[in-house]
Amino acid sequence: MTGSRSGRQLRLHPPPLPEPRGPLSAAVTALLRGSDPGRVPSPEGCSPYGDDLQLALYVLYELHYQGFQDVPDSLEWDSGLLAHRGAIENRFLGALREDVPIDDTETAEQALDELQLEPVGDDGSGLSYFLRDEGSLDHLRAYAAVRSLYHLKEADPHAWVIPRLHGRAKAAMVAVEFDEFGAGRADEIHAQLFADLMADLRLDPTYGHYVDAAPAEALATVNLMSLFGLHRALRAALVGHFAAVEVTSSPGSRRLAEAMRRVGAGPAAVRFYAEHVEADAVHEQVVRHDVVGGLLESEPHLDADVVFGIRATTHLEDRLADRLLSAWREGATGLRGEMSAEPAGGEQPPLGPASRGLPSSSHAD
Repeated sequence: MTGSRSGRQLRLHPPPLPEPRGPLSAAVTALLRGSDPGRVPSPEGCSPYGDDLQLALYVLYELHYQGFQDVPDSLEWDSGLLAHRGAIENRFLGALREDVPIDDTETAEQALDELQLEPVGDDGSGLSYFLRDEGSLDHLRAYAAVRSLYHLKEADPHAWVIPRLHGRAKAAMVAVEFDEFGAGRADEIHAQLFADLMADLRLDPTYGHYVDAAPAEALATVNLMSLFGLHRALRAALVGHFAAVEVTSSPGSRRLAEAMRRVGAGPAAVRFYAEHVEADAVHEQVVRHDVVGGLLESEPHLDADVVFGIRATTHLEDRLADRLLSAWREGATGLRGEMSAEPAGGEQPPLGPASRGLPSSSHAD
């Protein structure tokens, strides 16, 4: 079974519902199964960044993507579920606005300039630097499993902003998304390239396979895109998110490609990041000057919202990086429980306690 074939076929089948992580996510999954959970807990009693709330929100958002096994498609727009989702979103968004205050004098251009600052001598201390310089194959496999929640739907959430843009911003956004979706070639879709990377690393490329292993910090980074994408009022924040991703992608991808080469990963694993080095360097300029620039030319009052999208993205990505780096430095995986790999053509040890002495890691609210 090749990575390309498995990635295309397995996405056709919705994943199973994940295991609940608390009373809120238990109530949400019960509703999707058609059961009566009784009273659905208020999200005000949950940590806004914790496992229970983030999983509940992730599950509700997934109704707009692939859905779940044995969950009717008609529930996507169920009014009761949307009401619960709205309350959860308000808790999450309220925490972000409190934790990511915006200086009224800062512009989107300044925020993006700040993102482009690289450490002198390319000697940083972030996650991609760790993986490039000292990360093991297991670290890279754990990282790929966590990021699969994002990359197997890469570009999908950002497509929601297209009908909300106009003129130059719309044309440029479509041009970048065209590249993300393979420029007309199914095997070049970036989500497919990541599925190939996963197969190369002996991971299961099935959509949603590693949700139960992903910590709350990873769920939050994915939920942020859906939050911004599903609300027209947050369209400029989604553009800010997209810009932040494109501006930081090229240098980070270069380091991750070097990390894959250093540990002897296969060509598909290297290719995913090598492809992003060149492509995103071009995309960065288009996004900055035409998507962001075009949006703010027609709607200058949205500048602060673009900054918020940039800052919120950085805030949540930093939380995920801190979670993983702290775990790796302590000899843990950074994942919830043990993560097993797909055999994919030969026996492969599981990524967990039995693999290279890395213990499993569990993290609750």
